[in-house]
Amino acid sequence: MRQMFLLFSHNLTFEQIEDAKKNWNITNFIPLPNELQELWSNIPPNVKDIEEYLEPIYNWLAKNSKQDDLALIQGDFGATCKMAAFAKNIGLIPVYATTKRNAIEKIVDGKIIKTSTFEHIMYRKF
Repeated sequence: MRQMFLLFSHNLTFEQIEDAKKNWNITNFIPLPNELQELWSNIPPNVKDIEEYLEPIYNWLAKNSKQDDLALIQGDFGATCKMAAFAKNIGLIPVYATTKRNAIEKIVDGKIIKTSTFEHIMYRKF
């Protein structure tokens, strides 16, 4: 039974769930608890070193995961890099979702309106 820990700020799409089940043998998806999700979604931009800030998330991930579980990690660039390194150090497989972007531009009343849709393609290891 392999789990995927969700360290990002979105809900998984149907395609993402099916990809994880089919290609990574994921049986359980585990989101951050609400208080940790709040931390992850609001990394302060004015703090020079975020190690201490991330400590509760490190502790939770280490306590609840087991070797070869996946950690889907996306968010603040620095926090994502630190968390991916931490996940590797404790025997997890850190991944991120790749997407294909389709953009459509229309001119309406002299203004350009751009609409982008994102299609899940795969998970890629860090």
